[in-house]
Amino acid sequence: MTIAKFGHVSAEQYAEAMGSRLDGAMAVDEIPMPKRATAGSAGYDFVSPLDVTVEPDGTALIPTGIRAEMEPGWVLVLFPRSSLGFKHGIRLANTAGIIDSDYAFAKNEGHIMVKLRNPSAAPVAIGRGERFCQGVFLPYGLAEESGTFAEREGGFGSTGK
Repeated sequence: MTIAKFGHVSAEQYAEAMGSRLDGAMAVDEIPMPKRATAGSAGYDFVSPLDVTVEPDGTALIPTGIRAEMEPGWVLVLFPRSSLGFKHGIRLANTAGIIDSDYAFAKNEGHIMVKLRNPSAAPVAIGRGERFCQGVFLPYGLAEESGTFAEREGGFGSTGK
């Protein structure tokens, strides 16, 4: 069952998110689409478009250049790749990233950005083109409620303002 598709954000959105780190990074149209490693893999691997070092007890934000459009009733949940977690303790700063089905249409074009946290005592390097996180599409249900009809406008933390 196909419920989603990945695409690139615009070059302008990508450049804005990258800022001064754009030099040495992949061009947005060079970034490979997330893909599963095997036929039985649930997770779609995302690659880093630039070299990143996550300092000890520090964080690093990686703009992926990717957006995901999905059917209503689905969510894309992001997790660190298990190799980074097992070997280095790397995790997502918000523990699991939630990409809502309407996020693709936010002002930032649904640009998926991943913030990593390094709780270890040693820096962790993630190379340009290295797989660093994975996304799993999951269906979700709704509770009985009086109705939520608000439209998404912004990106991170924009709902509820």
